[in-house]
Amino acid sequence: MKTKEIRDLSPEELTKKIDGWEEELFNLRFQAKMGQLANPLQLRHVRRDIARAKTIMNEKAEPRGVSEKK
Repeated sequence: MKTKEIRDLSPEELTKKIDGWEEELFNLRFQAKMGQLANPLQLRHVRRDIARAKTIMNEKAEPRGVSEKK
């Protein structure tokens, strides 16, 4: 999934997507251990999609700026 598509999702949809990708990653890892994984690059793509989505969630959650000096 492209970054722009991920940014357009609501936080609830993003959470559901991440959960789905984590489940898919679990299944892919299981298939890899059993020697049944057809395309090993799927692992990398799913891992990166999860990372992208979590990064965007953190960006949306709370904008971090320079702390104010007192």
